[in-house]
Amino acid sequence: MRGWRLLALLAAATSLISTVAALPMTDEDAQRADEHWVYNESAKYFHEPGGDDYLGHYDARYFKRVVSYDERSDTLHHLVRSYLLWFREKGLETWIAHGTLLGWWWNGKVSGATLDYLGKYENRTTHHYKSEDGTVQRDYLLDVNPHYQLRDRGDGMNVIDARWIDVRTGLFIDITGLSETRPDSLPGVWLCKNYHRYRTRDLFPMRESTYEGVPVKIPYDYDKILMDEYQSKAMVLTEYEGHHWDPATKEWVPNEDNRYDHPIAPHVPNAVQPQSLEPGIGNIWRLLHRS
Repeated sequence: MRGWRLLALLAAATSLISTVAALPMTDEDAQRADEHWVYNESAKYFHEPGGDDYLGHYDARYFKRVVSYDERSDTLHHLVRSYLLWFREKGLETWIAHGTLLGWWWNGKVSGATLDYLGKYENRTTHHYKSEDGTVQRDYLLDVNPHYQLRDRGDGMNVIDARWIDVRTGLFIDITGLSETRPDSLPGVWLCKNYHRYRTRDLFPMRESTYEGVPVKIPYDYDKILMDEYQSKAMVLTEYEGHHWDPATKEWVPNEDNRYDHPIAPHVPNAVQPQSLEPGIGNIWRLLHRS
């Protein structure tokens, strides 16, 4: 297998007020991590308290309870901001993928070189975050799966390469790496361990956008990627999991009955708004109606 390719970073000159500082891992976090894992090639490293769409988004080590709708929204807002800010400050490459591009769930992609750096130099580090106005301070654990260098799917138990975890609640961002695992038979095709594949021309050059008020990178041909993964129906939905799309604010807004009757409905952030493109669902409308 060819070694991971080091990709050129597309950094933007941007002043960011929010800060994320690296801190030593606490004794409590280290004990949690050590007790959590005993090496076994077939053992699942990351665990969740349940397998449904709600409990499946908490890390079992830090799960105490299912949080309310408002607490979930606040937690995920700062979770993704801290993640993007830290990667940007370190000059590391990451981009959003899968449901995150649709504003559904949090997923981050990284190049193989970035993943290798995280595993060697940043594994099990705790990072302190302060919001722009200084009113919110949180700690996040970057935990890299010991199986990250194994680039085949295997038994499917370790397709997630790393996590960025809010240690207050257990909510997290899944991080998966991409690599050219078959350069001879599939040149220019990048694969993760969950059988998602991308062509170099679909990924690069990355587009600059804004997500939860923070600069972010998205794949160059993001609309094609979304169409390939979710098909057209998912791209034009205006109702999803108790939310509806508000074209005036370009946001997913909770239905009144959903907000109060179903407090654990998924957080749905503002739409991704790439520069030089119409924001939100307008992108999908353009895609489906272009000649």
